[in-house]
Amino acid sequence: EVTVYYSRGLPVITVPLPSRREKCRFTLKPVTSKVSDFVQDLQKEDKGIDRVIVQSTDGTRIASSTIISSLMNEDFHLIINDIVYLVQPPLLENLPSEETECLSTVRARVAQLYEALNVNEHQLAIENRLLGELEKLKEELTPLEKKRDEFLTKAQKRSTALSWFGLALMGAQFGVLARLTWWEYSWDIMEPVTYFITYGTTIAMYAYFVLTRQEYILPDVCDRQTLFGFHKSAKKGGWDVKRYNALKDQIYHIEDDLRRLRDPLKLQLPIKEPRR
Repeated sequence: EVTVYYSRGLPVITVPLPSRREKCRFTLKPVTSKVSDFVQDLQKEDKGIDRVIVQSTDGTRIASSTIISSLMNEDFHLIINDIVYLVQPPLLENLPSEETECLSTVRARVAQLYEALNVNEHQLAIENRLLGELEKLKEELTPLEKKRDEFLTKAQKRSTALSWFGLALMGAQFGVLARLTWWEYSWDIMEPVTYFITYGTTIAMYAYFVLTRQEYILPDVCDRQTLFGFHKSAKKGGWDVKRYNALKDQIYHIEDDLRRLRDPLKLQLPIKEPRR
């Protein structure tokens, strides 16, 4: 016969050992212990036990990962070798109020202890997994970053060359207009020409706004030209822009997850006071 009772809130089960032909008492942990732990304790206590099976009263096998507190909620069969025992744990309603209160207190304390011991381990496992993913992404991103720097440097040099070329054209235009005004012709003849040149420049700037929806500001124009040259070189060189952007997004999200994981509130650490 297998009996179960509660002592200080913990279930105590008495089981007859087949080899020794004597009873042995096992104290179980309702929250942290599982059916597999109970089976291992039985086999360690009696080497003659070859098979231990825990079944419900309708013959359904109970998984070894089931925690003891769930097992004690209803009657079950304990099969040791070929002997079948009916185990009838006492219901909590049938326990004295003091024992029930003690059992609830013990369960709460054990749950708090279990959380305190395992939360850091769980967070460490998540952090290691995220760091591993981050390392792989950065390894894949490194050659793309090198190619990006090459294309960006090339585009910046081209934009700088175009800027100097534009300055040279403006200087040449000034020289031509000056010669035509003071040497070849007079100001009365050249004044309408300069007017149309100025107005044509204004039309070109307005056309730039119509096409790009951006004001013609020289630093912005230079940046736009650099970006255009960069994408042109990247496309010509077979550089995968979409893959690069996807890797950058994944790295950003993982780093954000790591920051939130290392937050003092997540680690249950005191928050640092802001500096004054």
